[in-house]
Amino acid sequence: MEVISPENLLKSLQWRYATKAFDSEQQIPESIWSSLEDSLILTPSSFGLQPWHFFVITNPEIKAELLPHSWNQAQVTECSHFVVLAAQKNVGDVEISQLMDHTSTLRKVETATLDGYRKMMSGFMAQMNPEELLNWAKLQTYIALGQLMTSASVLGVDACPMEGFVSAEYDRILGLEEKGLSASVACALGYRSTADKYAELPKVRYEKSELISRL
Repeated sequence: MEVISPENLLKSLQWRYATKAFDSEQQIPESIWSSLEDSLILTPSSFGLQPWHFFVITNPEIKAELLPHSWNQAQVTECSHFVVLAAQKNVGDVEISQLMDHTSTLRKVETATLDGYRKMMSGFMAQMNPEELLNWAKLQTYIALGQLMTSASVLGVDACPMEGFVSAEYDRILGLEEKGLSASVACALGYRSTADKYAELPKVRYEKSELISRL
């Protein structure tokens, strides 16, 4: 595996910012976008359950329909790819069994050898009501969001995370309710406009000494 240098990693993270204006004429090449989708799939999750689904929206009509339910933030329609990260609403024994079967197949082990892991997951889920389970699943999508944004910065793709939208309307437009999903967070991706004044502003961050303690 070729390892990126610490200097190049930090350059990528310094370069990225929450892009306010995208160049709508620039589209992310398919080869780069395919890698970003793969980065989403490779996101770690609690127990490895992956309680999410990712909707990649490039259709201008769907973007336009989402816009008024997104505080009219222009990134929704100007970006190349708009990703809605949705959380599973009812994670339980069915999803656990599905994961166990998939693990058994990929790792070539008997499902019975995974019973202890299955019981641990079932016990964890049993402690939460449906609302708590959904909140837990939504928190998982933020791990995927972070992975997507970091991967994008390394590949020179701009991104803007977005919580400012009406989840119920996204659910309705994208048909998520019948899929057992709920929109959690979104991310616009593409290439920054040269007119975006925020691109060159210094990052406002506290000093490392204020935020990190080494014990």
